[in-house]
Amino acid sequence: MTDCFLDALASDGLRSAREATGVAGPMDVDQPGDRFSELEAAFIVARDSFYLASVAPTGWPYIQHRGGPPGFLRVLDESTLGFADFRGNRQYLTLGNLGAGDRVALFLMDYPHRRRLKILARMAPHDLAAEPDLAARLATPGYRGVAERGFTLRLHAFDWNCPQHITPRFTQAEVEAAAAPLRARLHLLETENRHLRGEQGSSS
Repeated sequence: MTDCFLDALASDGLRSAREATGVAGPMDVDQPGDRFSELEAAFIVARDSFYLASVAPTGWPYIQHRGGPPGFLRVLDESTLGFADFRGNRQYLTLGNLGAGDRVALFLMDYPHRRRLKILARMAPHDLAAEPDLAARLATPGYRGVAERGFTLRLHAFDWNCPQHITPRFTQAEVEAAAAPLRARLHLLETENRHLRGEQGSSS
């Protein structure tokens, strides 16, 4: 296994900060790895968004939200992710940052279940017109977004975060799914109520 997630972020400054706050010894890491297992793969393909951090040549970090249909972030193999870059505000900040360095960080959130997967990777852009096989693997049929290019991410390390302080949030689809049994029950009760009113009206 290559260096784990926190090894990649270790520095003298980090060690000094931990010592200054009274934290000693190695940092706790929950299942670090440099290969995605079936657990991570299933989590990744269920996501409809993620947060992507890169660093500009000026030294400023930049965090971008990426969204699409569930599964638009693909697990190409046990150490490679890929996604289609859909046209947005056309600032191209992340694309520009890759010219200075290919290291990026991803946060993948599951708000309802309070889970978070952190990923360190090296990211590369791809001309999908010149790579039809990759274009086919990253295609999202039926989605309204226009893919301008593709990106692949070569995994360096990942880590699962603790659920502490993650506030549960739900998408419209998740709310509708949770409310479906209640709507069905309400419809049944309304139908029974109309039926009873009809019987009472006919007997009066």
